[in-house]
Amino acid sequence: MSCSLRAATVTDLDALCHLEAICFDGDRFTRRQLAYLLARANAYTLVAYTTPDSEVVGYATLLFRRNSRVTRLYSFCVAPQARGGGVGRALLEALEREARRRDMTCLQLEVRADNRVALGLYRRMGFSVLRWLEDYYVDGCAAWQMRKALDGSTFDERPVVSSGAVGKHARGSC
Repeated sequence: MSCSLRAATVTDLDALCHLEAICFDGDRFTRRQLAYLLARANAYTLVAYTTPDSEVVGYATLLFRRNSRVTRLYSFCVAPQARGGGVGRALLEALEREARRRDMTCLQLEVRADNRVALGLYRRMGFSVLRWLEDYYVDGCAAWQMRKALDGSTFDERPVVSSGAVGKHARGSC
Protein backbone atom coordinates (compact mmCIF):
# COMPACT_ATOMS: atom_id res chain seq x y z
CA MET A 1 0.00 0.00 0.00
CA SER A 2 1.35 3.38 -0.95
CA CYS A 3 1.13 5.86 1.89
CA SER A 4 2.53 9.18 2.96
CA LEU A 5 3.06 10.64 6.41
CA ARG A 6 2.46 14.06 7.88
CA ALA A 7 2.07 15.69 11.27
CA ALA A 8 -1.51 15.39 12.50
CA THR A 9 -3.66 18.45 13.10
CA VAL A 10 -7.02 19.00 14.78
CA THR A 11 -8.62 18.61 11.34
CA ASP A 12 -7.67 14.90 11.57
CA LEU A 13 -9.78 14.39 14.69
CA ASP A 14 -12.68 12.64 12.91
CA ALA A 15 -10.30 10.27 11.11
CA LEU A 16 -8.48 9.41 14.35
CA CYS A 17 -11.76 8.75 16.14
CA HIS A 18 -12.78 6.46 13.28
CA LEU A 19 -9.48 4.55 13.48
CA GLU A 20 -9.88 4.10 17.24
CA ALA A 21 -13.40 2.70 16.68
CA ILE A 22 -12.40 0.17 14.01
CA CYS A 23 -9.08 -0.89 15.54
CA PHE A 24 -9.75 -1.29 19.26
CA ASP A 25 -12.43 -3.21 21.13
CA GLY A 26 -11.71 -1.40 24.38
CA ASP A 27 -9.27 1.07 25.86
CA ARG A 28 -10.08 3.54 23.11
CA PHE A 29 -9.27 7.21 23.32
CA THR A 30 -12.30 9.43 23.48
CA ARG A 31 -12.75 12.30 21.08
CA ARG A 32 -11.85 14.66 23.90
CA GLN A 33 -8.63 12.79 24.72
CA LEU A 34 -7.60 12.75 21.07
CA ALA A 35 -8.32 16.47 20.74
CA TYR A 36 -6.11 17.11 23.78
CA LEU A 37 -3.28 15.03 22.30
CA LEU A 38 -3.49 16.97 19.05
CA ALA A 39 -3.81 20.45 20.47
CA ARG A 40 -2.40 20.71 23.98
CA ALA A 41 -0.33 17.76 25.10
CA ASN A 42 3.45 17.64 24.94
CA ALA A 43 3.03 15.16 22.12
CA TYR A 44 3.78 14.55 18.46
CA THR A 45 1.23 12.71 16.32
CA LEU A 46 1.75 11.47 12.78
CA VAL A 47 -0.91 10.27 10.38
CA ALA A 48 -0.41 7.86 7.51
CA TYR A 49 -2.63 8.44 4.52
CA THR A 50 -3.08 6.78 1.19
CA THR A 51 -2.15 8.53 -1.97
CA PRO A 52 -3.84 9.96 -3.98
CA ASP A 53 -7.19 9.85 -2.11
CA SER A 54 -5.82 11.00 1.29
CA GLU A 55 -7.67 8.39 3.37
CA VAL A 56 -6.08 8.24 6.85
CA VAL A 57 -5.04 4.61 7.42
CA GLY A 58 -2.92 4.96 10.54
CA TYR A 59 -1.67 7.21 13.25
CA ALA A 60 0.84 7.16 16.07
CA THR A 61 1.57 9.47 18.98
CA LEU A 62 4.72 10.10 20.97
CA LEU A 63 4.51 11.66 24.43
CA PHE A 64 7.38 13.70 25.80
CA ARG A 65 8.01 14.48 29.46
CA ARG A 66 9.80 17.59 30.57
CA ASN A 67 13.36 16.98 31.77
CA SER A 68 13.37 13.43 30.39
CA ARG A 69 15.15 11.96 27.40
CA VAL A 70 12.79 8.97 27.35
CA THR A 71 9.76 9.26 25.08
CA ARG A 72 6.72 7.03 25.07
CA LEU A 73 4.90 5.60 22.09
CA TYR A 74 1.51 6.39 23.52
CA SER A 75 -0.79 5.31 20.73
CA PHE A 76 -0.28 3.29 17.57
CA CYS A 77 -3.08 2.38 15.22
CA VAL A 78 -3.19 1.00 11.66
CA ALA A 79 -6.48 0.37 9.87
CA PRO A 80 -7.21 -3.32 9.23
CA GLN A 81 -7.15 -2.87 5.44
CA ALA A 82 -3.68 -1.30 5.61
CA ARG A 83 -2.00 -3.87 7.86
CA GLY A 84 0.90 -5.76 6.36
CA GLY A 85 1.58 -3.02 3.82
CA GLY A 86 4.42 -1.22 5.58
CA VAL A 87 2.30 1.51 7.21
CA GLY A 88 3.30 0.52 10.74
CA ARG A 89 6.99 0.35 9.87
CA ALA A 90 6.83 3.75 8.16
CA LEU A 91 5.14 5.33 11.18
CA LEU A 92 7.66 3.83 13.61
CA GLU A 93 10.66 4.88 11.53
CA ALA A 94 9.35 8.45 11.28
CA LEU A 95 8.64 8.61 15.01
CA GLU A 96 12.12 7.38 15.80
CA ARG A 97 13.59 10.11 13.58
CA GLU A 98 11.49 12.71 15.41
CA ALA A 99 12.53 11.38 18.81
CA ARG A 100 16.20 11.49 17.81
CA ARG A 101 15.74 15.01 16.43
CA ARG A 102 14.51 15.99 19.90
CA ASP A 103 17.58 14.33 21.44
CA MET A 104 15.66 11.47 23.07
CA THR A 105 17.74 8.46 24.09
CA CYS A 106 15.02 5.84 24.55
CA LEU A 107 11.59 5.01 23.17
CA GLN A 108 9.21 2.97 25.37
CA LEU A 109 5.78 1.46 24.77
CA GLU A 110 3.23 -0.96 26.16
CA VAL A 111 1.63 -3.58 23.95
CA ARG A 112 -1.16 -6.07 24.62
CA ALA A 113 0.28 -9.46 25.46
CA ASP A 114 -2.08 -11.09 22.94
CA ASN A 115 -1.15 -8.80 20.04
CA ARG A 116 1.37 -11.04 18.34
CA VAL A 117 1.45 -8.96 15.15
CA ALA A 118 2.41 -5.78 17.02
CA LEU A 119 4.91 -7.67 19.18
CA GLY A 120 6.54 -9.03 16.04
CA LEU A 121 6.73 -5.58 14.45
CA TYR A 122 8.27 -4.03 17.55
CA ARG A 123 10.82 -6.85 17.80
CA ARG A 124 11.77 -6.47 14.12
CA MET A 125 12.18 -2.73 14.70
CA GLY A 126 14.68 -3.36 17.50
CA PHE A 127 12.55 -3.12 20.63
CA SER A 128 13.30 -5.40 23.55
CA VAL A 129 11.05 -6.54 26.38
CA LEU A 130 11.46 -4.57 29.58
CA ARG A 131 8.79 -6.03 31.85
CA TRP A 132 5.42 -7.72 32.17
CA LEU A 133 2.46 -5.57 33.28
CA GLU A 134 -0.24 -7.75 34.78
CA ASP A 135 -3.90 -6.79 34.26
CA TYR A 136 -2.88 -3.66 32.32
CA TYR A 137 -5.88 -3.20 30.02
CA VAL A 138 -9.48 -2.60 31.01
CA ASP A 139 -10.48 -6.12 29.92
CA GLY A 140 -7.83 -7.65 32.19
CA CYS A 141 -5.29 -8.40 29.48
CA ALA A 142 -1.66 -8.03 30.45
CA ALA A 143 0.90 -6.01 28.53
CA TRP A 144 4.56 -6.16 27.74
CA GLN A 145 6.48 -2.95 28.24
CA MET A 146 9.14 -2.65 25.58
CA ARG A 147 11.91 -0.18 24.84
CA LYS A 148 14.42 0.75 22.22
CA ALA A 149 17.63 2.68 22.67
CA LEU A 150 17.88 5.59 20.25
CA ASP A 151 21.43 6.57 21.13
CA GLY A 152 23.29 3.38 20.19
CA SER A 153 23.35 1.93 23.71
CA THR A 154 22.00 -1.52 24.49
CA PHE A 155 19.71 -2.89 27.17
CA ASP A 156 19.81 -6.08 29.17
CA GLU A 157 17.41 -8.44 27.34
CA ARG A 158 16.15 -10.19 30.48
CA PRO A 159 12.58 -8.98 31.10
CA VAL A 160 11.26 -8.39 34.58
CA VAL A 161 8.33 -10.75 35.03
CA SER A 162 6.21 -10.50 38.15
CA SER A 163 5.44 -13.65 40.14
CA GLY A 164 1.84 -13.46 38.89
CA ALA A 165 2.98 -13.82 35.28
CA VAL A 166 3.17 -17.59 35.14
CA GLY A 167 1.64 -20.20 32.93
CA LYS A 168 -0.35 -18.81 30.04
CA HIS A 169 0.43 -15.19 30.96
CA ALA A 170 4.17 -15.63 30.70
CA ARG A 171 3.67 -16.85 27.14
CA GLY A 172 1.84 -13.67 26.21
CA SER A 173 -1.90 -14.33 26.16
CA CYS A 174 -4.78 -12.94 28.18
